[in-house]
Amino acid sequence: MKNQTSITTFILLGLTDDIRLKILLFIFLFLSYIVSISGNLSIITLTLIDSHLKTPMYLFLQNFSLEISFTTACIPRFLYSISSGDKSITYTACASQLLFTDLFAVTEFFLLAIMSYDRYVAICKPLHYTTIISSRVCKNFILFCWVAALIIILPPLILGLELEFCDSNIIDHFCCDASPILKISCSDTWLMEQMVIVCAVLTFIITLMCVVLSYIYIISTIPRFPSALQRKKAFSTCSSHMIVVSITYGSCIFIYVKPSAKGEVAINKRISLLITSISPMLNPFIYTLRNKQVKQAFLHSVKNIAFRSKI
Repeated sequence: MKNQTSITTFILLGLTDDIRLKILLFIFLFLSYIVSISGNLSIITLTLIDSHLKTPMYLFLQNFSLEISFTTACIPRFLYSISSGDKSITYTACASQLLFTDLFAVTEFFLLAIMSYDRYVAICKPLHYTTIISSRVCKNFILFCWVAALIIILPPLILGLELEFCDSNIIDHFCCDASPILKISCSDTWLMEQMVIVCAVLTFIITLMCVVLSYIYIISTIPRFPSALQRKKAFSTCSSHMIVVSITYGSCIFIYVKPSAKGEVAINKRISLLITSISPMLNPFIYTLRNKQVKQAFLHSVKNIAFRSKI
């Protein structure tokens, strides 16, 4: 987004100009953001302080809960825009927002793939779990997720810094997103568009294949367990992750499977809102409500806090 013209700021149109809808939207986004921050920070804190949650599975969950960074990159700015009426965003702030939202989003896909592999090893190869998913391997996996995401988003982002904007600075979105930015550029965006598509499709397909293959092996292994209790425990272990995978990948499929060009922008904005606000809010509850160890760790922490306060 190279600034070779008089344009130094962009205008984010947001979702609606209706005052009543804006008020409702602000209340909803504010509450969902607070819940999301509280829920994800609780999971991060519990995995740091509770000795029972020091396993690789919870280390992955701890990093996945960092998706609060993803929602923080765009929702607070949008809340400010709704409350103040200021729809402008500087060139630097827009570029930074695009960098961080893309980085956190791509990292989330890789983490979901790694978490599905972790579940595969835990269920299909339980005797070798501690050897295959050791603490060192776990940390290397997490590092790989962040580095891979950075490598994927940097080439199109660097090209994007060379874009020129001549006629319009109005972005039809509530945050800085690649697609609406490319639409208002007067540069030749063909190469960047192809690069964005290739990076998005590769990330989506590669991670989805890892998830699908892991669960094919898991589903084929579980029926062989001798007892119903073991089968129930195995399904319970995977159910939370499967729900989160369904929400994340399902949202992305809706973005790219468009009913018409006319409805493309409106649908993209609504699904983006789902991904950036609702998913981060639901994920902590999905994992905690279906996970006995996390619930026990939470209750134990609450009891300790209550006990110390009495003293």
